Amino acid sequence: MTTRTTYGTAFITGGGSGIGRASALRLAQSGAQVAVSDLNIDAARAVAHDIKTAGGEAIAVALDVTDAQGLPAAVSDAEGQLGPIDILVNSAGLILVEPLLDFSQASWRQVMEVNVTGTFQVSQYVAQGMAHRGYGRIINISSISGLRAGVGRVAYGTSKAAILGLTRQFALELGPRGVTTNAIAPGVIETPMTLNAYSEETWSRVLDMVPARRRGQPEDIAEAVAYLA
Repeated sequence: MTTRTTYGTAFITGGGSGIGRASALRLAQSGAQVAVSDLNIDAARAVAHDIKTAGGEAIAVALDVTDAQGLPAAVSDAEGQLGPIDILVNSAGLILVEPLLDFSQASWRQVMEVNVTGTFQVSQYVAQGMAHRGYGRIINISSISGLRAGVGRVAYGTSKAAILGLTRQFALELGPRGVTTNAIAPGVIETPMTLNAYSEETWSRVLDMVPARRRGQPEDIAEAVAYLA
């Protein structure tokens, strides 16, 4: 693992698995000190352990992105141990797949709270410090579902479209203060979340539309995260 430190401190939500995990490992490989935050603290600890075993610097932070009251303590913990946050990767997300006419309001609220409100409030809080220091990189994980509709994805797709709008708003208002905000809209990536949500029939249909005929991997997206960081 390199010792280059130009990436500074990175804070990853949903860092315990999938794209968040891959992004944490990739940024650590580039020399970032990484705060791996996740609702599942054991998963976050496992990722932090992998980074430290490889020679990097990382800590695990318990964080529910929907809990605005717990956010200041999580960020303070990370910055107290690793220094001011230079990079924020909003990877925490939730997908619930149900037919449109059967989709419950409870499911709708749950997806929106995690994917949209969670991304907003973590970004807003962390961006205060970034703007004050005149530097920051915010990277949001949207989805191809935010650009085109998909059966059963009314809440997920709408939430990911909202993240694209949120990204534009942050970019416009924070850009003059030295903080860039970008979004990545992956296709279907093989993560624990998608493996749980998609049937083999769904995967087969997806691969029929992919020229390379392979499932996307979290590491593919982590490379884009590292570039934007």
